[in-house]
Amino acid sequence: MMAEPISSALRRAALATLLVAAGMPAFAQETTGQSANQIAASQAVGEAVLIPNRVIYPGETIEPASLKQVTLIPGKHKPDGMATRAEELQGKVAKRTLLPGRYIPVAAIRDAWLVEQGASVQVYFTAGALTISAAGVTLEPGAAGDQIKIRNVDSGKIISGTVMADGTIKVGAS
Repeated sequence: MMAEPISSALRRAALATLLVAAGMPAFAQETTGQSANQIAASQAVGEAVLIPNRVIYPGETIEPASLKQVTLIPGKHKPDGMATRAEELQGKVAKRTLLPGRYIPVAAIRDAWLVEQGASVQVYFTAGALTISAAGVTLEPGAAGDQIKIRNVDSGKIISGTVMADGTIKVGAS
């Protein structure tokens, strides 16, 4: 009779342990100022990754000073869909709160806005040798390559266009 409550209690304890382990941050060891090559030399299989060293709030640009490099325990690999290299995080902005010691999901970062909502922009339409330009006001923010809505200042019509690297908007025939 006592065997059933004990096994049930053990099962509950095992389940609680698994749930706690699933929510833990990366199995990692902190490095202090070591380069990736030094870390790779000291760790047989460990993978070097970057994680926040402080809370990063939504809309905040991710800077190198707010990240720390850690080495995963040998045999552990980072989950897919996580940004862990400096190239992936350079100049990006947090879309949601990033907690210290946790991986940074790719879905939680975005490119910095090239044009802000309400900004005055030049809108261009090009077809062959013909180029038409107009003044517009953005109705939403956007990064290079994003499709956004713009209001034509002269006509008041709302059009969609693509944000170009120089901050202008390119529209096409509809």
